[in-house]
Amino acid sequence: MSKESRQRARTNEPGSRAGANTGRPSPSADDATDATEHGATDHGAPGPTGAASGASDAGRSRPPTRASTSPTGTPRVGRRSRQRATVKPSFLERYRTLLIAGAAVAVVAIVGVGLFSAASTPAYACSNIWEPTPTSAPGAGTSPQPGYPQPDSGNTHVAIGAQVTYTYCPPATGRHYQAQGAGPIAARLYGPDDTAAPTGWIHNMEHGGIVILYRGDGEGATAAGQAALRALFDSYPPSPVCRLAPGTNGPVIARFDQMATPFAALVWGRVLPLQTLDTAAILEFDATYGEVTNPEQFCEPSPAPTTSPSAAGSASPSASASAVPSASAAPSASTAPSASPSPS
Repeated sequence: MSKESRQRARTNEPGSRAGANTGRPSPSADDATDATEHGATDHGAPGPTGAASGASDAGRSRPPTRASTSPTGTPRVGRRSRQRATVKPSFLERYRTLLIAGAAVAVVAIVGVGLFSAASTPAYACSNIWEPTPTSAPGAGTSPQPGYPQPDSGNTHVAIGAQVTYTYCPPATGRHYQAQGAGPIAARLYGPDDTAAPTGWIHNMEHGGIVILYRGDGEGATAAGQAALRALFDSYPPSPVCRLAPGTNGPVIARFDQMATPFAALVWGRVLPLQTLDTAAILEFDATYGEVTNPEQFCEPSPAPTTSPSAAGSASPSASASAVPSASAAPSASTAPSASPSPS
């Protein structure tokens, strides 16, 4: 009897332990061997778990396990884990917050520089410092004519903030502002640190007012000079033609550095250069030409001098034909214009 036959006979015996325990034929050695091989293939290594699994499946036939091969027939190597490709953030993405903050700071800086530049840029510029040619002495029997005529630059109104370039400085005519508080400006004494530009006070002269200027490096800017200018303003008489109270259109007393002399008095179209604060000369100048040459008049001016002034200012009217209004020539209270003309 062969070994296989003897094994089957022992298994089928009534007292066989394997038959009693399982109630089914005990697997053969070949089946056990096959189960062991399947256990090693399914679980990667032989062991109790693999053996038990092989024993339980011993009655079923399994196809032989084949090793995995590549398309070329060579054994496959275990699958390698692929690393996921990472997208590197761009420069803008990495530094977006810093770039936005930097751009905001740059915008604020540019706006600040623009505002500072606009605030520090003068509202006017001068092409020439005006120095009139001295005139010859007046002839016998004539009186000198105060001041010098200046070429007319017009009286165009410009927008607030517009920069104006004047052909002659100090300007007795030219473009200027037209707005409440900006042109005409308040008729008063302006200190050395106050702002009073020709774009504003030229409008006062357009209405007939007188403007008295002093240079910042001269006597007028000192404490004594300011006291003298204050006394002149406080004692200034009414306007020569319309008899308007001081402070209506003039006088405007202000600092102005772009001129050849320490002081100057201006009415529309005419300038009186002064080396010192000559109060008498200023009052004579205003009495002769104040509210006479201005394009916007609020009352009927006094008769003009019989001899028109020449371009050089050398011609002189006769003493009897002076444009200085006398007390009797002043308008009466019933005919005098209102002391508060509305600016235009």
